[in-house]
Amino acid sequence: MHFAEPSMFYLFWVVMFLAIFLFRMIDRRFRILQRFAAAQLLPEIIPGLSRERWRWKNILLVGVFVFSVLALARPQWGFEWQEVKRRGLDILMVVDTSKSMLTADVKPNRLERTKLAIKDLLKKLKGDRVGLIAFAGDAFMVCPLTVDYAGFMLSLNDLDVRTVGRGGTNLSRAIEEAIRDYGATRNEYKAVILVTDGDDLEGDALAAARKAKDKGIRIYSIGIGTPEGELIQFANERGETEFLKDSAGNFVKSRLNENLLQQIALTTGGMYVRSGGVDFGLDFIYEHELTKLPIGSLREEKRDIEQKMKKHYHERFQIPLAVAVILLLIETCLPTRKTRSVA
Repeated sequence: MHFAEPSMFYLFWVVMFLAIFLFRMIDRRFRILQRFAAAQLLPEIIPGLSRERWRWKNILLVGVFVFSVLALARPQWGFEWQEVKRRGLDILMVVDTSKSMLTADVKPNRLERTKLAIKDLLKKLKGDRVGLIAFAGDAFMVCPLTVDYAGFMLSLNDLDVRTVGRGGTNLSRAIEEAIRDYGATRNEYKAVILVTDGDDLEGDALAAARKAKDKGIRIYSIGIGTPEGELIQFANERGETEFLKDSAGNFVKSRLNENLLQQIALTTGGMYVRSGGVDFGLDFIYEHELTKLPIGSLREEKRDIEQKMKKHYHERFQIPLAVAVILLLIETCLPTRKTRSVA
């Protein structure tokens, strides 16, 4: 026998305390009656009074709860083998974690707004594997491709500007890391969503984009921020907010580089979306691109991410549930007093 919800067995503690309460109430009820009359006179004052009837009613009532808990635990026995297939896309979220993502031209700031948008996207994924890459001056995989969205969420929550030790912004390194992490995955199913302000300080992002195209990887870039930009604020070691300065002591202003992000997306056959205040752009890319591409592309060739044989147990909760209902009917029909026959 197998139970699908064994955690329900903890309810037996509640049933035990309920049983103790019910049987103590019988003794309490008869002690109260004995205050008004002697025990040998009670049958004459209350004809048909029966302690045993009360006990049997309580036994039946406890039995109702016991079998109800068993039904909630979902007993299962007997099974058949079923082939289980999980279908979907492979989506790598590549997120800029450089200090420029602390800019508050998007509230509360660029990085926090990105994390909120990704969490909203997770609610719409059905069988798609998702992974997470963080980058600044370097890049590395924070969460590998997985369908464990709860585990992915933990990695996402931990993402901040200290995730990548090396400062700066290197888009080419981020793209190369995505190429490496996809490994031997079939080309038709590789999609990278790059979220950044496009402020590329080193490397050759377009050269990396051409390598991605050769590997069959499409890059969908989301530009976050504004072309006008804003000063970068961050918390220092004392927890005080200050503005970022360059080596010459000048304040650093981060601006959205849309031109570069558009070229990266165009090179790989993806698309560019500028993040707005309300519509971040992730939902648009997923709903209008990844899941609704023409025949012969990603949508029509969504691969089986996982295929295996799985035991499918037969549900038997109906049996203890039926017993509970029968016991409840008997308890309801059982009178608390003995019936007297009429001579």
